[in-house]
Amino acid sequence: MQGVGLLIILLGAIAFIVFMTARIRLHPFLVLLLASLGVGLLAGLPANQVINAITGGFGSTLSGIGIVIAAGTIMGFIMEKSGAAVVMARSILKLVGETRSALAMAFTGGVVSIPVFCDSGFVILSPLNRTLAAQSNQSLSVFAIALSMGLYTTHVFVPPTPGPIAAAGTVGADLGTVILVGLVVSIPTLLAGYYFAKYYGPKIHIDPAPEGGEASLQSDEKEYPSVLRSFAPIVVPVLLIALKSVADYPSAPFGSGSLSSFLSFVGNPNIALLIGVFLSFLTVPKITQEVLGDWVGKGLTDAGLIILITGAGGALGQVIRETPIAAYLSSSLSALQVGIFVPFILAAALKTAQGSSTVAIITTAGIISPLMPALGLASGLGPALTVMAIGAGSMTVSHANDSYFWVVAQFSDMKVEQAYRLQTLASLVTGIVGIIVVSLLYFIFV
Repeated sequence: MQGVGLLIILLGAIAFIVFMTARIRLHPFLVLLLASLGVGLLAGLPANQVINAITGGFGSTLSGIGIVIAAGTIMGFIMEKSGAAVVMARSILKLVGETRSALAMAFTGGVVSIPVFCDSGFVILSPLNRTLAAQSNQSLSVFAIALSMGLYTTHVFVPPTPGPIAAAGTVGADLGTVILVGLVVSIPTLLAGYYFAKYYGPKIHIDPAPEGGEASLQSDEKEYPSVLRSFAPIVVPVLLIALKSVADYPSAPFGSGSLSSFLSFVGNPNIALLIGVFLSFLTVPKITQEVLGDWVGKGLTDAGLIILITGAGGALGQVIRETPIAAYLSSSLSALQVGIFVPFILAAALKTAQGSSTVAIITTAGIISPLMPALGLASGLGPALTVMAIGAGSMTVSHANDSYFWVVAQFSDMKVEQAYRLQTLASLVTGIVGIIVVSLLYFIFV
Protein backbone atom coordinates (compact mmCIF):
# COMPACT_ATOMS: atom_id res chain seq x y z
CA MET A 1 0.00 0.00 0.00
CA GLN A 2 1.36 3.41 -0.96
CA GLY A 3 0.46 7.09 -1.35
CA VAL A 4 -3.09 8.22 -0.76
CA GLY A 5 -4.12 4.72 0.23
CA LEU A 6 -2.01 5.02 3.39
CA LEU A 7 -3.77 8.23 4.33
CA ILE A 8 -7.13 6.55 3.76
CA ILE A 9 -6.09 3.75 6.14
CA LEU A 10 -5.20 6.25 8.88
CA LEU A 11 -8.39 8.28 8.42
CA GLY A 12 -10.38 5.05 8.37
CA ALA A 13 -8.77 4.02 11.66
CA ILE A 14 -9.74 7.33 13.25
CA ALA A 15 -13.31 6.99 11.95
CA PHE A 16 -13.41 3.42 13.27
CA ILE A 17 -12.27 4.56 16.74
CA VAL A 18 -14.88 7.33 16.83
CA PHE A 19 -17.71 5.08 15.62
CA MET A 20 -16.93 2.14 17.91
CA THR A 21 -16.45 4.25 21.05
CA ALA A 22 -19.22 6.80 20.44
CA ARG A 23 -21.96 4.71 18.81
CA ILE A 24 -21.28 1.06 19.62
CA ARG A 25 -19.87 1.92 23.06
CA LEU A 26 -17.19 -0.74 22.85
CA HIS A 27 -14.49 -0.15 25.46
CA PRO A 28 -11.63 2.04 24.13
CA PHE A 29 -9.04 -0.58 25.12
CA LEU A 30 -10.48 -3.12 22.70
CA VAL A 31 -11.19 -0.49 20.04
CA LEU A 32 -7.58 0.71 20.03
CA LEU A 33 -6.24 -2.86 19.81
CA LEU A 34 -8.56 -3.63 16.89
CA ALA A 35 -7.53 -0.40 15.17
CA SER A 36 -3.86 -1.34 15.63
CA LEU A 37 -4.44 -4.73 14.02
CA GLY A 38 -6.40 -3.22 11.16
CA VAL A 39 -3.88 -0.49 10.39
CA GLY A 40 -0.94 -2.89 10.42
CA LEU A 41 -2.52 -5.58 8.27
CA LEU A 42 -4.12 -3.18 5.76
CA ALA A 43 -0.83 -1.30 5.39
CA GLY A 44 0.86 -4.54 4.34
CA LEU A 45 2.85 -5.51 7.41
CA PRO A 46 3.36 -9.25 8.02
CA ALA A 47 1.06 -10.61 10.71
CA ASN A 48 3.88 -11.46 13.11
CA GLN A 49 5.32 -7.95 12.75
CA VAL A 50 1.94 -6.44 13.57
CA ILE A 51 1.68 -8.54 16.74
CA ASN A 52 5.23 -7.66 17.78
CA ALA A 53 4.55 -3.96 17.17
CA ILE A 54 1.39 -4.08 19.30
CA THR A 55 3.00 -5.89 22.22
CA GLY A 56 6.20 -3.85 21.97
CA GLY A 57 4.37 -0.54 21.80
CA PHE A 58 2.10 -1.53 24.68
CA GLY A 59 5.00 -2.54 26.91
CA SER A 60 7.34 0.32 26.08
CA THR A 61 4.63 2.90 26.71
CA LEU A 62 3.73 1.54 30.13
CA SER A 63 7.34 0.98 31.21
CA GLY A 64 7.77 4.73 31.55
CA ILE A 65 4.41 5.85 32.90
CA GLY A 66 2.54 2.87 34.36
CA ILE A 67 3.78 3.44 37.92
CA VAL A 68 3.31 7.20 37.58
CA ILE A 69 -0.34 6.85 36.58
CA ALA A 70 -1.02 4.34 39.36
CA ALA A 71 0.66 6.48 42.02
CA GLY A 72 -1.08 9.67 40.87
CA THR A 73 -4.49 8.01 40.93
CA ILE A 74 -3.97 6.52 44.40
CA MET A 75 -2.82 9.90 45.71
CA GLY A 76 -5.84 11.68 44.25
CA PHE A 77 -8.33 9.18 45.67
CA ILE A 78 -6.84 9.38 49.18
CA MET A 79 -6.86 13.20 49.11
CA GLU A 80 -10.47 13.13 48.00
CA LYS A 81 -11.51 10.80 50.81
CA SER A 82 -9.44 12.49 53.53
CA GLY A 83 -10.88 15.95 52.95
CA ALA A 84 -7.59 17.46 51.73
CA ALA A 85 -9.42 18.81 48.66
CA VAL A 86 -11.85 20.73 50.89
CA VAL A 87 -8.97 22.15 52.94
CA MET A 88 -7.29 23.39 49.76
CA ALA A 89 -10.54 25.02 48.67
CA ARG A 90 -11.00 26.82 51.99
CA SER A 91 -7.35 27.96 51.97
CA ILE A 92 -7.60 29.46 48.51
CA LEU A 93 -10.89 31.13 49.43
CA LYS A 94 -9.26 32.80 52.45
CA LEU A 95 -6.33 33.92 50.30
CA VAL A 96 -8.43 35.41 47.49
CA GLY A 97 -11.29 36.65 49.67
CA GLU A 98 -15.04 36.07 49.55
CA THR A 99 -15.56 39.30 47.60
CA ARG A 100 -13.86 37.52 44.69
CA SER A 101 -15.33 34.17 45.59
CA ALA A 102 -16.13 33.10 42.00
CA LEU A 103 -12.50 33.70 41.04
CA ALA A 104 -11.48 31.82 44.17
CA MET A 105 -13.57 28.85 43.09
CA ALA A 106 -11.98 28.89 39.62
CA PHE A 107 -8.49 28.73 41.12
CA THR A 108 -9.64 26.22 43.71
CA GLY A 109 -10.79 23.98 40.89
CA GLY A 110 -7.46 24.45 39.15
CA VAL A 111 -5.54 23.29 42.23
CA VAL A 112 -7.87 20.48 43.28
CA SER A 113 -8.02 18.91 39.81
CA ILE A 114 -4.25 18.39 39.64
CA PRO A 115 -4.51 15.29 41.85
CA VAL A 116 -8.30 14.68 41.83
CA PHE A 117 -10.44 13.86 38.78
CA CYS A 118 -12.56 16.84 37.75
CA ASP A 119 -15.82 14.89 38.16
CA SER A 120 -15.00 14.04 41.78
CA GLY A 121 -13.66 17.53 42.43
CA PHE A 122 -16.91 19.12 41.33
CA VAL A 123 -18.98 16.83 43.56
CA ILE A 124 -16.73 17.53 46.56
CA LEU A 125 -16.81 21.32 46.12
CA SER A 126 -20.44 21.68 45.05
CA PRO A 127 -21.77 22.47 48.58
CA LEU A 128 -19.14 25.18 48.98
CA ASN A 129 -20.12 26.56 45.58
CA ARG A 130 -23.78 26.84 46.61
CA THR A 131 -22.97 28.58 49.86
CA LEU A 132 -20.74 31.19 48.21
CA ALA A 133 -23.33 31.87 45.51
CA ALA A 134 -26.02 32.42 48.16
CA GLN A 135 -23.79 34.64 50.32
CA SER A 136 -22.91 36.85 47.36
CA ASN A 137 -26.50 36.85 46.06
CA GLN A 138 -25.44 35.62 42.62
CA SER A 139 -26.70 32.96 40.27
CA LEU A 140 -25.34 29.50 40.93
CA SER A 141 -24.48 29.33 37.22
CA VAL A 142 -21.63 31.82 37.74
CA PHE A 143 -19.97 29.70 40.41
CA ALA A 144 -20.74 26.39 38.71
CA ILE A 145 -19.00 27.36 35.47
CA ALA A 146 -16.11 29.11 37.22
CA LEU A 147 -15.46 25.95 39.24
CA SER A 148 -16.15 23.61 36.33
CA MET A 149 -13.69 25.30 33.98
CA GLY A 150 -11.08 25.64 36.72
CA LEU A 151 -11.27 21.90 37.34
CA TYR A 152 -11.34 21.12 33.63
CA THR A 153 -8.29 23.21 32.77
CA THR A 154 -5.71 21.49 34.95
CA HIS A 155 -7.41 18.14 34.33
CA VAL A 156 -6.24 18.28 30.70
CA PHE A 157 -3.02 20.31 31.04
CA VAL A 158 -1.16 19.58 34.29
CA PRO A 159 0.29 16.26 35.53
CA PRO A 160 -0.08 14.27 37.73
CA THR A 161 -3.57 14.12 36.24
CA PRO A 162 -3.41 10.80 34.32
CA GLY A 163 -4.31 12.18 30.85
CA PRO A 164 -1.38 14.59 30.52
CA ILE A 165 0.96 12.04 32.12
CA ALA A 166 -0.07 9.43 29.56
CA ALA A 167 0.30 11.87 26.66
CA ALA A 168 3.72 13.01 27.86
CA GLY A 169 4.94 9.42 28.03
CA THR A 170 3.52 8.55 24.62
CA VAL A 171 5.01 11.52 22.74
CA GLY A 172 8.28 11.48 24.68
CA ALA A 173 7.90 14.82 26.46
CA ASP A 174 9.84 15.59 29.63
CA LEU A 175 7.32 15.48 32.47
CA GLY A 176 8.83 18.39 34.36
CA THR A 177 8.63 20.55 31.25
CA VAL A 178 5.03 19.47 30.71
CA ILE A 179 4.15 20.51 34.28
CA LEU A 180 5.76 23.93 33.89
CA VAL A 181 4.29 24.59 30.45
CA GLY A 182 0.94 23.21 31.63
CA LEU A 183 0.83 25.71 34.47
CA VAL A 184 1.64 28.54 32.05
CA VAL A 185 -1.10 27.50 29.63
CA SER A 186 -3.60 26.83 32.43
CA ILE A 187 -3.64 30.35 33.87
CA PRO A 188 -5.03 32.27 30.85
CA THR A 189 -7.30 29.33 29.99
CA LEU A 190 -8.69 29.23 33.53
CA LEU A 191 -9.19 33.00 33.49
CA ALA A 192 -11.08 32.71 30.20
CA GLY A 193 -13.45 30.27 31.89
CA TYR A 194 -13.84 32.60 34.85
CA TYR A 195 -14.62 35.67 32.72
CA PHE A 196 -17.10 33.63 30.68
CA ALA A 197 -18.80 32.62 33.94
CA LYS A 198 -18.71 36.16 35.31
CA TYR A 199 -20.19 37.93 32.28
CA TYR A 200 -22.34 35.24 30.65
CA GLY A 201 -23.39 33.21 33.69
CA PRO A 202 -25.73 35.86 35.17
CA LYS A 203 -27.88 35.69 32.02
CA ILE A 204 -29.10 32.30 33.23
CA HIS A 205 -30.30 32.58 36.81
CA ILE A 206 -30.17 29.46 38.97
CA ASP A 207 -31.16 29.80 42.63
CA PRO A 208 -28.35 28.45 44.85
CA ALA A 209 -30.85 27.28 47.50
CA PRO A 210 -28.10 26.05 49.82
CA GLU A 211 -29.20 23.42 52.28
CA GLY A 212 -26.35 23.83 54.73
CA GLY A 213 -26.04 27.62 54.73
CA GLU A 214 -22.67 28.87 55.89
CA ALA A 215 -21.92 25.63 57.65
CA SER A 216 -20.16 24.22 54.61
CA LEU A 217 -17.59 27.00 54.90
CA GLN A 218 -16.88 26.29 58.53
CA SER A 219 -15.38 23.37 60.37
CA ASP A 220 -17.68 20.41 60.85
CA GLU A 221 -17.38 17.17 62.74
CA LYS A 222 -15.02 15.68 60.17
CA GLU A 223 -11.37 15.90 61.18
CA TYR A 224 -9.64 17.63 58.28
CA PRO A 225 -5.88 17.62 57.66
CA SER A 226 -3.81 20.78 58.08
CA VAL A 227 -3.16 23.10 55.16
CA LEU A 228 0.48 21.98 54.95
CA ARG A 229 -0.43 18.29 54.87
CA SER A 230 -3.20 18.93 52.34
CA PHE A 231 -0.99 20.70 49.80
CA ALA A 232 2.17 18.63 50.32
CA PRO A 233 1.16 15.62 48.16
CA ILE A 234 0.76 17.95 45.16
CA VAL A 235 3.45 20.55 45.76
CA VAL A 236 6.32 18.25 46.74
CA PRO A 237 6.20 15.90 43.70
CA VAL A 238 5.72 18.81 41.29
CA LEU A 239 8.72 20.64 42.78
CA LEU A 240 10.87 17.51 42.70
CA ILE A 241 10.04 16.79 39.07
CA ALA A 242 10.67 20.43 38.13
CA LEU A 243 14.03 20.42 39.96
CA LYS A 244 15.06 17.27 38.11
CA SER A 245 14.28 18.97 34.80
CA VAL A 246 16.48 21.91 35.83
CA ALA A 247 19.25 19.60 37.06
CA ASP A 248 19.24 17.81 33.70
CA TYR A 249 19.80 21.00 31.68
CA PRO A 250 22.99 20.85 29.55
CA SER A 251 24.38 23.78 31.57
CA ALA A 252 24.21 21.60 34.73
CA PRO A 253 23.08 24.38 37.13
CA PHE A 254 23.40 22.03 40.12
CA GLY A 255 26.75 20.69 38.99
CA SER A 256 27.53 17.03 38.33
CA GLY A 257 28.03 15.80 41.89
CA SER A 258 25.89 14.23 44.57
CA LEU A 259 23.26 17.02 44.64
CA SER A 260 22.53 16.64 40.94
CA SER A 261 22.40 12.85 41.28
CA PHE A 262 20.05 13.11 44.26
CA LEU A 263 17.70 15.49 42.45
CA SER A 264 17.69 13.27 39.37
CA PHE A 265 16.69 10.34 41.59
CA VAL A 266 13.97 11.91 43.73
CA GLY A 267 12.74 13.97 40.77
CA ASN A 268 12.21 10.92 38.62
CA PRO A 269 8.41 10.92 38.12
CA ASN A 270 8.10 7.36 39.46
CA ILE A 271 9.89 8.28 42.71
CA ALA A 272 8.31 11.74 43.03
CA LEU A 273 4.75 10.40 42.69
CA LEU A 274 5.53 7.54 45.07
CA ILE A 275 6.65 10.15 47.61
CA GLY A 276 3.35 11.94 46.92
CA VAL A 277 1.42 8.77 47.75
CA PHE A 278 3.06 8.47 51.18
CA LEU A 279 2.55 12.19 51.81
CA SER A 280 -1.14 11.69 51.02
CA PHE A 281 -1.32 9.12 53.83
CA LEU A 282 -0.50 11.98 56.20
CA THR A 283 -3.77 13.72 55.24
CA VAL A 284 -5.70 10.91 56.93
CA PRO A 285 -6.42 11.34 60.69
CA LYS A 286 -5.66 7.69 61.36
CA ILE A 287 -4.00 5.26 58.98
CA THR A 288 -6.19 2.15 59.09
CA GLN A 289 -6.50 -1.02 57.10
CA GLU A 290 -9.29 0.65 55.14
CA VAL A 291 -6.86 3.38 54.02
CA LEU A 292 -3.95 1.05 53.26
CA GLY A 293 -6.05 -1.60 51.58
CA ASP A 294 -9.44 -0.44 50.36
CA TRP A 295 -8.58 3.15 49.41
CA VAL A 296 -5.33 2.19 47.71
CA GLY A 297 -7.15 -0.66 45.99
CA LYS A 298 -9.87 1.67 44.69
CA GLY A 299 -7.22 4.03 43.35
CA LEU A 300 -5.52 1.12 41.58
CA THR A 301 -8.82 0.01 40.10
CA ASP A 302 -9.33 3.46 38.59
CA ALA A 303 -5.71 3.55 37.43
CA GLY A 304 -5.94 0.13 35.79
CA LEU A 305 -8.43 1.27 33.15
CA ILE A 306 -6.33 4.32 32.31
CA ILE A 307 -3.13 2.26 32.14
CA LEU A 308 -4.69 -0.27 29.76
CA ILE A 309 -6.06 2.41 27.45
CA THR A 310 -2.72 4.19 27.50
CA GLY A 311 -0.89 1.00 26.58
CA ALA A 312 -3.32 0.34 23.73
CA GLY A 313 -2.76 3.89 22.47
CA GLY A 314 0.98 3.25 22.55
CA ALA A 315 0.45 0.05 20.59
CA LEU A 316 -1.41 1.95 17.85
CA GLY A 317 1.37 4.51 17.69
CA GLN A 318 4.02 1.80 17.33
CA VAL A 319 2.09 0.10 14.53
CA ILE A 320 1.83 3.42 12.66
CA ARG A 321 5.60 3.91 13.08
CA GLU A 322 6.35 0.55 11.49
CA THR A 323 4.07 1.05 8.49
CA PRO A 324 4.85 3.31 5.51
CA ILE A 325 2.14 5.67 6.86
CA ALA A 326 4.60 7.65 8.99
CA ALA A 327 7.05 8.14 6.12
CA TYR A 328 4.30 9.14 3.68
CA LEU A 329 2.79 11.66 6.07
CA SER A 330 6.24 13.03 6.87
CA SER A 331 6.78 13.91 3.23
CA SER A 332 3.26 15.22 2.65
CA LEU A 333 2.69 17.17 5.88
CA SER A 334 6.08 18.79 6.28
CA ALA A 335 5.28 21.51 3.75
CA LEU A 336 1.82 22.35 5.11
CA GLN A 337 3.01 24.28 8.19
CA VAL A 338 -0.08 23.25 10.15
CA GLY A 339 2.09 22.04 13.02
CA ILE A 340 0.53 22.47 16.40
CA PHE A 341 -3.08 22.59 15.15
CA VAL A 342 -3.15 18.97 13.97
CA PRO A 343 -3.15 17.39 17.47
CA PHE A 344 -5.69 19.99 18.63
CA ILE A 345 -8.12 19.27 15.79
CA LEU A 346 -7.79 15.50 16.16
CA ALA A 347 -8.29 15.62 19.95
CA ALA A 348 -11.28 17.96 19.57
CA ALA A 349 -12.88 15.62 17.03
CA LEU A 350 -12.39 12.59 19.28
CA LYS A 351 -13.58 14.46 22.38
CA THR A 352 -16.72 15.76 20.70
CA ALA A 353 -17.51 12.36 19.23
CA GLN A 354 -17.01 10.05 22.21
CA GLY A 355 -17.10 12.31 25.28
CA SER A 356 -14.10 11.28 27.40
CA SER A 357 -11.27 13.80 27.61
CA THR A 358 -8.85 11.14 28.89
CA VAL A 359 -9.63 8.78 26.01
CA ALA A 360 -9.29 11.66 23.52
CA ILE A 361 -5.90 12.61 24.99
CA ILE A 362 -4.50 9.08 25.01
CA THR A 363 -5.81 8.17 21.55
CA THR A 364 -4.59 11.39 19.96
CA ALA A 365 -1.16 11.02 21.55
CA GLY A 366 -0.83 7.51 20.12
CA ILE A 367 -1.75 8.68 16.61
CA ILE A 368 0.31 11.89 16.69
CA SER A 369 3.50 10.47 18.23
CA PRO A 370 4.94 8.96 15.01
CA LEU A 371 3.94 12.07 13.02
CA MET A 372 5.70 14.64 15.21
CA PRO A 373 8.87 14.98 13.08
CA ALA A 374 6.71 15.78 10.05
CA LEU A 375 4.79 18.36 12.06
CA GLY A 376 7.95 20.02 13.36
CA LEU A 377 7.15 19.04 16.95
CA ALA A 378 9.80 16.45 17.74
CA SER A 379 12.44 18.66 19.38
CA GLY A 380 12.81 21.42 21.96
CA LEU A 381 9.48 22.43 23.47
CA GLY A 382 7.64 20.67 20.64
CA PRO A 383 6.70 17.50 22.58
CA ALA A 384 5.46 19.46 25.62
CA LEU A 385 3.43 21.83 23.44
CA THR A 386 2.01 18.83 21.61
CA VAL A 387 0.65 17.59 24.96
CA MET A 388 -0.84 21.04 25.55
CA ALA A 389 -2.47 21.15 22.10
CA ILE A 390 -3.96 17.72 22.71
CA GLY A 391 -5.22 18.90 26.11
CA ALA A 392 -6.87 21.97 24.60
CA GLY A 393 -8.58 19.80 22.00
CA SER A 394 -9.78 17.38 24.68
CA MET A 395 -11.77 20.23 26.29
CA THR A 396 -13.57 21.03 23.04
CA VAL A 397 -16.43 20.43 23.69
CA SER A 398 -18.22 18.98 26.72
CA HIS A 399 -21.78 17.93 25.88
CA ALA A 400 -24.29 15.14 26.47
CA ASN A 401 -21.91 12.22 25.79
CA ASP A 402 -19.51 13.50 28.48
CA SER A 403 -20.06 12.30 32.05
CA TYR A 404 -18.62 15.57 33.35
CA PHE A 405 -21.36 17.48 31.51
CA TRP A 406 -23.99 15.63 33.53
CA VAL A 407 -22.11 15.99 36.84
CA VAL A 408 -21.96 19.78 36.39
CA ALA A 409 -25.58 19.96 35.27
CA GLN A 410 -27.04 17.76 38.00
CA PHE A 411 -25.05 19.22 40.90
CA SER A 412 -25.83 22.78 39.74
CA ASP A 413 -29.58 22.35 39.09
CA MET A 414 -29.15 23.11 35.38
CA LYS A 415 -31.74 22.09 32.85
CA VAL A 416 -30.25 20.34 29.83
CA GLU A 417 -30.65 23.36 27.57
CA GLN A 418 -29.04 25.54 30.24
CA ALA A 419 -26.12 23.14 30.51
CA TYR A 420 -25.57 23.40 26.75
CA ARG A 421 -25.55 27.20 26.97
CA LEU A 422 -23.21 27.18 29.97
CA GLN A 423 -20.99 24.08 30.19
CA THR A 424 -20.77 23.33 26.47
CA LEU A 425 -20.20 26.91 25.38
CA ALA A 426 -17.70 27.53 28.20
CA SER A 427 -15.68 24.44 27.20
CA LEU A 428 -15.60 25.73 23.62
CA VAL A 429 -14.32 29.12 24.77
CA THR A 430 -11.66 27.66 27.07
CA GLY A 431 -10.54 25.13 24.46
CA ILE A 432 -10.07 27.85 21.85
CA VAL A 433 -8.24 30.12 24.31
CA GLY A 434 -6.06 27.16 25.25
CA ILE A 435 -4.95 26.46 21.69
CA ILE A 436 -4.37 30.18 21.07
CA VAL A 437 -1.99 30.30 24.05
CA VAL A 438 -0.29 27.08 22.91
CA SER A 439 0.10 28.36 19.35
CA LEU A 440 1.65 31.61 20.61
CA LEU A 441 4.18 29.62 22.62
CA TYR A 442 4.80 27.44 19.57
CA PHE A 443 5.50 30.36 17.25
CA ILE A 444 7.79 31.98 19.85
CA PHE A 445 9.80 28.98 21.01
CA VAL A 446 9.64 26.30 18.31
